[in-house]
Amino acid sequence: MSRYRGPKLRIVRRLGSLPGLTQKQSKKKDRPGQHGKNNEGKKTTEYGVRLEEKQKLKFNYGLTESQLFRYVKEARRRQGVTGLILLQLLEMRLDSICFNLGFASTIAGARQLVNHGHILVNGQNVNIPSFQCRINDVIGVKPKPGSKTLVENNLKNIKFTELPNHLVLDNSKLEAKITNYCDRENVLLELDELLVIEYYSRR
Repeated sequence: MSRYRGPKLRIVRRLGSLPGLTQKQSKKKDRPGQHGKNNEGKKTTEYGVRLEEKQKLKFNYGLTESQLFRYVKEARRRQGVTGLILLQLLEMRLDSICFNLGFASTIAGARQLVNHGHILVNGQNVNIPSFQCRINDVIGVKPKPGSKTLVENNLKNIKFTELPNHLVLDNSKLEAKITNYCDRENVLLELDELLVIEYYSRR
C-alpha cells in the first residue's frame, strides 16, 4: 500500500494529536465520517484499540504497512523491551532526527528536506529518509545558501518546548550530534507501544 496523501486533519480527528503528521488542529471535534457523532458512546473492541495505536505510529512517521512491520520484526529480534526498541528505531530514522531538531515542521517536511539533498550525515550527503542513524553521527545542513535559509526559517517557527536529551544542536553551525538513543518521555507521540506489538503478535 502506498503512503497516505489524503486530508491530514481527518486522521487527527480520528486518532488524536500526531505531531509528525501535522501541527494544525481541526476546528471540528467529532470523529470523521457519516456516523462520527453517533460513535462517541460506543465501546471500541480490543482489536479496534490495538489497530488505532498501530495507525497512530504509521501515520505519525509516514510509513507504509510493510515498512512498519519490518521495524516490528527488527525490534523483536533485538534484546530488550520490544516496544521501546521499536520507538528508538523509528526515532533514529534520518527524517525523524531532522524533525526533532526542528529542521522541518513535520516528518513529511523533513523527508522532503532529505530527499532534496539538503542534509549531511558525517559530512556526506544522504538523500534516503529511512537512513538509520547511529550514536555519535553528526547531522548537518548542506553549505548552500538555499539549504541554510530553509532550515533557519524552520528553526524560527519551531513549536516544541525543548530539544530531546539524545540530540545536541549547535545553532551557529546548523549541526547536531546524536549522543544516545531516545528516552521514552522524549517521544512526542502519545501512544501505548505495547498495543502495537500485540497487534502484530499473530504475524
